[in-house]
Amino acid sequence: MTTSKQSAPISFERERPAGKSAARYILGRRLSRVWLYTLLIVTGLAFGLPFFWTISSSLKSITEIYIFPPTMWPAEIRWKNYADVFTIAPFARFIWNTVIVTLLAMLGQILSAAVVAFGFTRFRFPGRESLFVLVLSTIMLPWQVTIVPQFLLFRYLGWINTYWPLIIPSYFGGGAFYIFLLRQFFLTIPKDLDEAAKLDGASNFRIFWNIVLPLSKAALATVAIFSFIGHWNEFFAPLIYLNSTDKFTISIGLRYFVSNPFESDEPREAILMAASLITALPVLILFFVAQKYFVQGIVTTGLKG
Repeated sequence: MTTSKQSAPISFERERPAGKSAARYILGRRLSRVWLYTLLIVTGLAFGLPFFWTISSSLKSITEIYIFPPTMWPAEIRWKNYADVFTIAPFARFIWNTVIVTLLAMLGQILSAAVVAFGFTRFRFPGRESLFVLVLSTIMLPWQVTIVPQFLLFRYLGWINTYWPLIIPSYFGGGAFYIFLLRQFFLTIPKDLDEAAKLDGASNFRIFWNIVLPLSKAALATVAIFSFIGHWNEFFAPLIYLNSTDKFTISIGLRYFVSNPFESDEPREAILMAASLITALPVLILFFVAQKYFVQGIVTTGLKG
């Protein structure tokens, strides 16, 4: 009769020294944390100071804007600057135009990039790897190379001064970076799920829509955040394709406060700061709402197995 000895669990934690060495060890750990937190606080203040200065300047009057040395906070808070943003320019129209373009383009980028990434991960066809390398190589292609042929194409189609040049290209692939990001995430999803679904009679589209996409919420949220920020802040394409003021997006609308003259008593810089904060607010809200999915998508993308 043999008896089995139960081995003690292996501990990978670093053993703490005893006595004075233990006190020094604890003190060193605390000091290192203090230095780390101090560094993080200083770095956060350094990056947050321009944002705070923008908020402060957006609430100042025209006299306080030009005071030297400048004041960190206005003596008289001027909330009227935010109301003037919508009275001086059709800023509400700019926001609505941007919302339409951004949401439609973001939806197209997510769907098309997901379809292409699904094809690269779930189908085997000749030249698949070479084609994927070719797709990735388009990242190195400068946009200045394609802007002229695109403009000529859209002018031939009669799409100048419309939103179609800002939306339709997003439905053709979605961009090499997003394809790569989703492909790397789809590789982490076991193909056993696909085979089990096929045994139940599921088609490739059903596997894509009901299995792969629900399991890829983190990666899709990451793509949605990047796509939303990119289209919301897009400046060059609307500048080229849009001519009418009533069709301007918010990035072009910000130039309205620079190129158009105001009344003499209007603080141009303060109103421009207020308009900039209104422009950045949706991006900040989206990031904080989807922060959990964003971090999870970045961490898990590319981990296979």
